[in-house]
Amino acid sequence: MDIFYIVLNIAVLLAIIGLLIWMQKKHYSFTKRVFAGLGAGILLGAALQMIYGSGAEVLTRTTDWYSIVGSGYIRLLMMIVIPLVMVSIIQSIINLEKTAQLGKMSGWIIGILISTTMVAALIGIGAAFIFDLNADQIEAGQAEAERGTMMETRLGEVEEQSMPQRILNFIPNNIFLDMTGERSTSVIAVVIFSIIVGIAVLGLRRKNPEQAERFTNIVNAVYAVVMRIVTLILRLAPFGILALMANTVASTDFAGIMELGKFVLASYVALLIMFVIQLALVGVSGLNPMTYLRKAIPVLGFAFTSRSSAGTIPLNIQAQKRSLGVEQGIANMSASFGATMGQNGCAGIYPAMLAVMIAPTVGIDPLTPGFIIPLVLIIGVSSFGVAGVGGGATFAALIVLSSMNLPVALAGLLISIEAFIDMGRTAVNVNGSMVSGTLTSRILKNFNMKIFKDKNAIEESASL
Repeated sequence: MDIFYIVLNIAVLLAIIGLLIWMQKKHYSFTKRVFAGLGAGILLGAALQMIYGSGAEVLTRTTDWYSIVGSGYIRLLMMIVIPLVMVSIIQSIINLEKTAQLGKMSGWIIGILISTTMVAALIGIGAAFIFDLNADQIEAGQAEAERGTMMETRLGEVEEQSMPQRILNFIPNNIFLDMTGERSTSVIAVVIFSIIVGIAVLGLRRKNPEQAERFTNIVNAVYAVVMRIVTLILRLAPFGILALMANTVASTDFAGIMELGKFVLASYVALLIMFVIQLALVGVSGLNPMTYLRKAIPVLGFAFTSRSSAGTIPLNIQAQKRSLGVEQGIANMSASFGATMGQNGCAGIYPAMLAVMIAPTVGIDPLTPGFIIPLVLIIGVSSFGVAGVGGGATFAALIVLSSMNLPVALAGLLISIEAFIDMGRTAVNVNGSMVSGTLTSRILKNFNMKIFKDKNAIEESASL
């Protein structure tokens, strides 16, 4: 009998996918199709949980089948991330007139990412204080205890590396290993390798222009092919978001959310404040925040659903270049850097809130300058190399809590709501990287205002 219900659930998903295909044929906008998939996924997931109940065998097996569409889409995006980052950055650099432009570009992007993460840390501290969050208020069950033990085990791995050693991990020693995405810093390592290749081509152009021109032509050809692959994959975004959202809602522990409602509310209030600050920065740069938001929302919707900053890189780059008017090289670098450093949600707000919650349990007043100043500085420095996939926030929390000499096991108390909060954190992370690219392009005066003001540009980037 279970098989009948599973087949029925799969048929419902396929029917909704058919509806989305029909919307595409009728030339509904990409944004409308993304939000149709998002809304349908929420309704489908809620219906599945109401009908079968959380943890039911039918529900578990159904979400396994749905993962072919949802997780399969993320896998396709992850497949193209490394080739896209590598070829895009090499092409961007060889198109520069002077290498000094590269230093300014990367300096502004990294500076904005890290400084906004430190601001996010202050917001997290304020939210924890206003909502009076304390780790002693949360009861630990078996799952929480197991999570705490796991975090203590991972802490040993983190503590084995000093900050200089963690920074050293950014430098590639086997670029083919990093092309597999094996390490949490693989994207940054590929970025560094690509920058070196690009600079080498600029040097070769002065000494042997013919060979440099030949290599440039090859890179341009490969870039065109890679971008075509990206285009083909992005066409599947509404379907991926549909399945991902259905699985997320169907598997969400709503009882856990209600039990830890105060922390959930505090987290989303902090994320919302940071999001408003990001939009305010766009406004300060002389752009209309609402126009920016309208063009960024499809990317943020996928980031929210997928919980993967790295997986969102292709959409991020496309939206910055073709919808927002960000210069190509800046779009490539800001999306790549933003997936592994300066993540406002995962590396800023989250570890700051945990630190303030846990400090009183060991007799520390978290509101003294002697606690807040080191915490914010540590968060800024430790935000380098945070993995851009689900679990990056845990890694960031381990580094920050251990650096502040706070017990890490208590962070395991939030396991039941981790996925739900991670959705909002990822959206804020990705928006932070898009804002850094937008601001940098404005500062360096190569921002395309015509594309930004073009209401149809969002369609050109996503109708694909």
